[in-house]
Amino acid sequence: MDDGEATAAAMEVEAEASPCAGLYAPVTSDSPSPNPYGSVASRRLSLKNSIQTNFGDDYVFQIASCQEISKLAVSLSTNALKFYSPETGQYMGECKGHEGTIHEISFSVPSSPQVICSCSSDGTVRAWDTRNFKQISALRGSASQEMFTFSFGGSSGNLLAAGSNAQVLLWDWRNSKQVACLEESHMDDVTQVKFAPNQQSKLISAAVDGLLCVFDTDGDIDEDNHLLSVMNAETSVAKVGFFGNTYQKLWCLTHIETLSIWDWNDGSRELNLEDARSLATDKWNLDHVDYFVDCHYSLPDDRLWLIGGTSAGTLGYFPVRNDPAGAICSAEAILEGGHTGVVRTVYPAAGTHESLGQNRGIFGWTGGEDGRLCCWRSDEIAEINKSWISSSLVWKLQKKTKSRHQPY
Repeated sequence: MDDGEATAAAMEVEAEASPCAGLYAPVTSDSPSPNPYGSVASRRLSLKNSIQTNFGDDYVFQIASCQEISKLAVSLSTNALKFYSPETGQYMGECKGHEGTIHEISFSVPSSPQVICSCSSDGTVRAWDTRNFKQISALRGSASQEMFTFSFGGSSGNLLAAGSNAQVLLWDWRNSKQVACLEESHMDDVTQVKFAPNQQSKLISAAVDGLLCVFDTDGDIDEDNHLLSVMNAETSVAKVGFFGNTYQKLWCLTHIETLSIWDWNDGSRELNLEDARSLATDKWNLDHVDYFVDCHYSLPDDRLWLIGGTSAGTLGYFPVRNDPAGAICSAEAILEGGHTGVVRTVYPAAGTHESLGQNRGIFGWTGGEDGRLCCWRSDEIAEINKSWISSSLVWKLQKKTKSRHQPY
């Protein structure tokens, strides 16, 4: 099969009835819950699996979306980006060019909603125009470097930071000029870089060495004068994210499935849950929680959820509160029946910092190692049990052994 045939095959989509599958929350009692972290849900979510796009043996690594252009982007283990309609699952096109594993994708280029960026183990951060699916730029480190993560920010919005092999690289993305290479703060692969939402000059980096570093990116950046603080998670960091009413807090998930909460302004660790999986498992009556996918923060509610999953593909949203005696609360929502393997990515339709299940319509999308892209609905609509399933597999040059954690 050549590329043209593969593309044509991927565009063939058929509707197929799906068994009842959904996201459930505990039934709300007649009396309201005495506190927002109680086991009683604030609303009942009746969510249905509405899209299943089967990529065969290929993994879905990450999902990204831009509401302004109504496109859903999916990064695959084939090193390609594919685009679908968020509402129908209709295939729209693909971006190809990366020669290594794609580690992160994001619609985050300032004032350019039609542009998506991706970084890869091929050592590049690339920008793509989703109107014609063509590459428009590529930033490269040295020949032996991999790129694991990136973030746009800076006081003027002109900086692009990327995490590489024990280095944090910064460019002025407007002219593609590299402005800094920070190589003394980390001793291993940098897995996360993120600019603080309300302090755009502040950059957080996290790495396999367990360190979380805070940099000031104003002026001529160097580690002697711009490394503000260092926190130690004591084990390899997988993901971090900001939360709190002024985004002063930082959640941190590690590769051994622990969760910690930090105040990144003063460098203090406020919560450290080394047994987070067991604590979450005790808060529902389903299988053991085997791993954590992500966290979701709602700014209007000032609430944080930990998203845990089972090896069979069931997901739960567990509220987190800053109290060691009861840090993880009963699952408020369960996504069951969509996946048959480990889930790698969860993308909320309501936006990264909005209320859980706020939108009447699509709740969000999930993707994973079973090659499925699932869409979950949050309202009672016509043909509620319909799902979209690709009629053929994506063309693969060769199969590779894949571990759940990349690149470690």
